[in-house]
This record gives sequence, C-alpha cells and structure tokens, in this order.
Amino acid sequence: MAALDPDTLEFLQQVIDAARAGDAERIAPLLERGLPPNLRSQKGDSLLMLACYHGHHALAKQLLEHGADTELSNDRGQTPLAGAAFKGDIAMIELLLEHGADVEGAGPDGKTALMMAAMFNRTDAIDLLASRGANPAACDASGMSAIDAAHAMGAEDSVARLTDLLAGSGRQA
Repeated sequence: MAALDPDTLEFLQQVIDAARAGDAERIAPLLERGLPPNLRSQKGDSLLMLACYHGHHALAKQLLEHGADTELSNDRGQTPLAGAAFKGDIAMIELLLEHGADVEGAGPDGKTALMMAAMFNRTDAIDLLASRGANPAACDASGMSAIDAAHAMGAEDSVARLTDLLAGSGRQA
C-alpha cells in the first residue's frame, strides 16, 4: 500500500478528531460524499468506536445509518458495544443493539460487553444486556466470568446483580 501524502494524513487526523469530539455536523457531509464509515485511527478505533466511547449519540446514529460496522473491534479487540458498556451509556447500548450489535460479541480475550459492564459496576448496563440475551455465566478466554471480573475489580453492586441474575436463571455464581 502506498504511503499517504501529508495533506491526506492531516485530513484523516481532522476526521478522527472530529469523531472524538462528536462533531456530527462536520462528519455528516463527508459521509454523504463517500467518507468510509469504518475509517479507523492509528490505534484501530473506528469512528463508531470513538463516538460510542465518548458518548456522541447523534454521530453514532449517523455512522450506523451509513453502514458503520457494530462489530469492528479496535487494536485491543474492543467493540463499540464494549466501549458503551464500559461507560455505562444505556442509550448508546440500546442504539448499537438496535443496529445489530451482537450482545454476546467478544474480543480475542473473550470479554463480552456484559463483562465490561460488570467490571466497572454498571448495573443498569448489566440489566439491559442480560435482558437482550447476554449470558451472565459466560467466561472469557482465561475462564473468568462476569462475576469473577466484578469480584476482582471490587464492583460489589455488579456482584450482587449478577448473583441475582444467575439465581434467577438457575445457574450458579
């Protein structure tokens, strides 16, 4: 692949910065003119990942309407849904699920959005993800479940909520 010229690199960085800032007005006409909605930063963060992580709902909606991939993970294997779960952004989680995000999707390490929500004590996100089919008993690649991750992070509200979910499903904590 040929190296990009400095002007193109600067433009791309401006687009990435606009996504990080949630500048939907700047990005909308670019999408209309063919800007790829799955454009990524140097760290592999897609425009959608940046919008989700930073809570920019209008921009995320625009990107999704232009075909942004809900499953496109960054260089750390994190999906936009995992980013929204980490932040506990219920509206963003709902938006992503409405646009086809896999509630059980996981990165190479096997961590799901539910596990991210559990680790950071996002009980509303745990409830939403579980109501949409996320398995509270699932384990990551190391064999750690959401409740194990919550224990490890000291997320006691998550531990209590997952214990209730597992008891209600007939599974063991």
